[in-house]
Amino acid sequence: MGSGKAVEFYIVQRAAAAGEDPVLALFLHEGEPLPAGGAAVDEACGGLLSRVIASGEFQGKARSTLLLHSAGKSGPRRVLLVGLGKRGALDVEGVRRAAGAAALAGQAAKAGEMSAVLPAPGGLRLEDLAAAFVEGSALALYRYLDHRTGEGAENPHPLVRVTLVAADPDARAALDRGVAFGRVLADAAVFARDVGNTPGNEGTPTFLAGKAREIASESGMKLTVLDRADMEREGMGGILGVARGTEEPPKFIVLEHNAGRADLPLYALVGKGVTFDSGGISLKPGADMHEMKFDKCGAVAVLATMRAVGRLKLPLRVAGICPATENLPSGKAYKPGDVVRTLGGRTVEILNTDAEGRMLLVDGITWAKRMQPRCIVDLATLTGACVVALGDAASGLFSTDDRLASSLESAGAAAGERLWRMPVYEEYTEQIKSDVADFKNTGGRNAGACTAAALLKAHAEGTPWAHLDIAGTAWGGKDRDYVRKGATGVGPRTLVRWLVAESAAPGK
Repeated sequence: MGSGKAVEFYIVQRAAAAGEDPVLALFLHEGEPLPAGGAAVDEACGGLLSRVIASGEFQGKARSTLLLHSAGKSGPRRVLLVGLGKRGALDVEGVRRAAGAAALAGQAAKAGEMSAVLPAPGGLRLEDLAAAFVEGSALALYRYLDHRTGEGAENPHPLVRVTLVAADPDARAALDRGVAFGRVLADAAVFARDVGNTPGNEGTPTFLAGKAREIASESGMKLTVLDRADMEREGMGGILGVARGTEEPPKFIVLEHNAGRADLPLYALVGKGVTFDSGGISLKPGADMHEMKFDKCGAVAVLATMRAVGRLKLPLRVAGICPATENLPSGKAYKPGDVVRTLGGRTVEILNTDAEGRMLLVDGITWAKRMQPRCIVDLATLTGACVVALGDAASGLFSTDDRLASSLESAGAAAGERLWRMPVYEEYTEQIKSDVADFKNTGGRNAGACTAAALLKAHAEGTPWAHLDIAGTAWGGKDRDYVRKGATGVGPRTLVRWLVAESAAPGK
């Protein structure tokens, strides 16, 4: 799906200069000599690498690349120099970005395969280095090609094999762990990109439920899918209000990993799944409305995370909850001034039908609370206000629990997906109080991201909760390092890292 044939990763134990690799990537810090093993490669190339470095033609600046053709009788046929930037600035995200640059340059070389020598770990763990390399390489090579035809339907010169070369036999176990984990993370992000990029006429709530069914079948998870009649019996006025305007059947999707293990702590994930958002009666402007196929990316991130959790067989109970519907105008659509009664029995006055995602999440969070989880984390392309505040450089993080917020921030930093904590002051809750109902679905222009979070906070009350507003990070209009235009796949790599850390925490 989407990206075509996925790149495969292998590990081989030998000296860097001992193989006749079509392309061998070497990573260099700015202003420093060739790394370990590089001298032998340079000798095999007749001193070409050292001459290029001495001349200043390649300086090792971050993510710079230079492909050199070797004239040696042995060793690699071509050598790809890849810059890491200043040594003190290198972290796993720097490795991830450098790996992405290397993979793109290797693919441009049309060799079909590439070998690479990882940079020296320095203060980093080797397995983290290997995982970052796999993530950066695989995600940089991603392309969504499902709806292209003819010559554009596939990459004519794909990079299909990447081999990590390690001379130290003691490094093998760490490399194996890192490559395996990196594959799971990259695959989760690719899944999220593929499903996120699926156009609205295909990527319907029924389509999302089908993806959940595939995940449940693969990992043996419990799956519950509620249809419109089920939701009416449950009293899910939030999602049903939004769904009134569309003929496309809404779905309320619940995936449960380790569902029967009452001895394990439960973590609940809730994702907004608006598969196309026109704004409803409060119609959006026509410009860029086509991007509203990406309004399902919160639910997509939850599905991708659950897929990875199943593959890792994490010793936790994890519930992935995805309320999904379109938001369209029609003679039956909910209107400004309407009052809806949500799953928890509370009422919400609708001031703007384009503030619909929070209505889905209110029902999703309430369902999650009934499961008595240790905590609830929701993800949503929720507010343009968060985009104004943070742009595409970070997702907004709102939380009532400092430990939960801190652990998510740490996981996001490790994934290269920044989270910036935003306030949840009581003033924002006051701002959404209604004269005719318990709440309004919008507090107006001021503090728009914070008042949206306040409505969610009110329904999560009593359970540690965090909300990730990914409106600015879920999709983009240009390629940037290993992040490709379209759906970015944001969220799963952070959530998986967080859940892995939780599973290893004492007294989990």
